[in-house]
Amino acid sequence: MPRREHQLKIGVSGIRGVVGEFLTPLLTREFAQAFGTYVGAGRVVVGRDTRATGPMLQHAVHCGLLASGCEVIDVGVLPTPTIQMFAGATKARGGIALTASHNPPEYNALKLFNNRGLFFNHYERNELLDIFHESSFRQASFDEMRPLRCDYDAPARMHISRVLKLVDVDRIRTRGFKVALDAVNGAGSVMTPGFLTENLGCKLDAIAIDPTKPFPREAEPKPETLGDLAELVRRSGSAIGFAQDPDGDRLAVCDENGNILDNDDVFGLCLDAVLLRTPGNVVVNLMTSAVVDDIAAQHGCRVYRSPVGEANVVEFMQAANAVVGGEGSNGGLILPAVHHCRDSYTAMALLLDRMAATGLPVSELAARLPRYYRFMDKVAFEHGKLGPMMQALEALYPNATLDRSDGLKLLLDDAWVHVRSSNTEPLLRLAIEAKSPERLAEIRAAAEKVLR
Repeated sequence: MPRREHQLKIGVSGIRGVVGEFLTPLLTREFAQAFGTYVGAGRVVVGRDTRATGPMLQHAVHCGLLASGCEVIDVGVLPTPTIQMFAGATKARGGIALTASHNPPEYNALKLFNNRGLFFNHYERNELLDIFHESSFRQASFDEMRPLRCDYDAPARMHISRVLKLVDVDRIRTRGFKVALDAVNGAGSVMTPGFLTENLGCKLDAIAIDPTKPFPREAEPKPETLGDLAELVRRSGSAIGFAQDPDGDRLAVCDENGNILDNDDVFGLCLDAVLLRTPGNVVVNLMTSAVVDDIAAQHGCRVYRSPVGEANVVEFMQAANAVVGGEGSNGGLILPAVHHCRDSYTAMALLLDRMAATGLPVSELAARLPRYYRFMDKVAFEHGKLGPMMQALEALYPNATLDRSDGLKLLLDDAWVHVRSSNTEPLLRLAIEAKSPERLAEIRAAAEKVLR
């Protein structure tokens, strides 16, 4: 019989799969009981996004944790960063968020957090999986059974209070920005409208803020999926539009003209706002735009790059004592002053504060960023051919600086190319960035000829 992890996708964030086909209530209960066995008896925070399978798997998680002797603190439907912060701040043994983030609605997942509210690192994850595969679960006795408690208010208050300390709330409220929102009927639909109106004094026009309804668009917020938000911005005369993914850690932005910004540019705007206040080290993943390097250089700051994945970025941030980090390609800002996690709420507040401070529209702020041209794609490959393909790509640019920490990245004077293989399927992820569209097209044609 194949090992059970082959039936699920296991990565730096946790475990995920199509519910009913691979991720079942039984497997969910076993993972939760393994988690409870690993972290030990004590409080574990559990929350979820709005997927239809969430309540079913939530009960399975409760069952596994209680069976291992844990006390469950259920926080209901909340964004993933909110769940992480609450787990870390309340000295819980750990936390579990039931969400498949930007994946389609038929998926769900268990995102696993340690007692600091951070994703499990490589060693913690392997130890947990050993417990799961060996089925060496702790079985609590009758006398060791702990209660299940609910707290639906304190986590959101804690998260929002941390974000508001970063910005000039009065300055934002004075401007009374008109803001458009697409919360994809996800966890943000519960928390984001009040954050923008009650806390930041914005006038809100919103779509997809009903957590009882299905996702009305693709879960991942990207330009080709955000036509309704762009139309809402133009129709309502909003100063800015925000789009979240179902668990509220990623953010996409629409300018006042109805143009969806590149996610790397969104990250660049947030990075500039942070470094203006608090210069320091920056950590981003290998696929994040060189706009980060230019902005950091303007502030006299150093940039470090990690393998792709939020957990990898956070580990590098802690080692480098970074003041800010993230993954530009998915609009994932990480600000340790709030928490070591991707957080769309921090990004929204920083952007509104920057607009209020400068008096400039978001389109002009974005136009001031260094200009780069980007391309991303997925390329199928046959097993056994990856090595030769990488070598052929490397041979195209013999004078390039190489980075092999996550696939292969070739650094050229005016461009870079990054290819990395998926951990779960025979696909290469290709990313290219150049300083001109002509150079981008030239490198893309050469790279695709080799890879295809």
